[in-house]
Amino acid sequence: MIKPIKILATLSIFLITSNMMIAQEINESHKDSLETIVSNYYSLNLKVFQANSKVVDIDNIFQLFTEDFIYVHPKYGGTYTREKLYNGYVRNQKNGGYNGSIIDIKIINKIIGLNGMVVEKRFVEKKDGVVQEGNSEMTLFEFKNGKISKIFEYW
Repeated sequence: MIKPIKILATLSIFLITSNMMIAQEINESHKDSLETIVSNYYSLNLKVFQANSKVVDIDNIFQLFTEDFIYVHPKYGGTYTREKLYNGYVRNQKNGGYNGSIIDIKIINKIIGLNGMVVEKRFVEKKDGVVQEGNSEMTLFEFKNGKISKIFEYW
């Protein structure tokens, strides 16, 4: 009788340990995918910020967003739908608002959770030939189905 109990206990421990390892792998994979999406978002924005950027560069950013995406920036106008934000990007590009002065976006810190990520970043600008790091800024990203569903700027 003791042998079947030992086998059952050993099997139970093995299954619990295996499930914990699989859950950890899934969790790490999920974190990596969110981190990749945000990294792509910043890389694509940096490309748009250059003087020679095209509308297709803006389109590439918006491929990262869900159809019901919203952008919230209380300091700069409140809440924007996907369409309003897109039109703003295009307008800024046509008006010369993207002139290449932003040369990098430096990620200082990030916290990744379940379908969410908070980023602390700094814009790196070149003004009058001098490279300067801007102030630290906080951004919250929310995700649905592998895409960005909401960006909330806290700066």
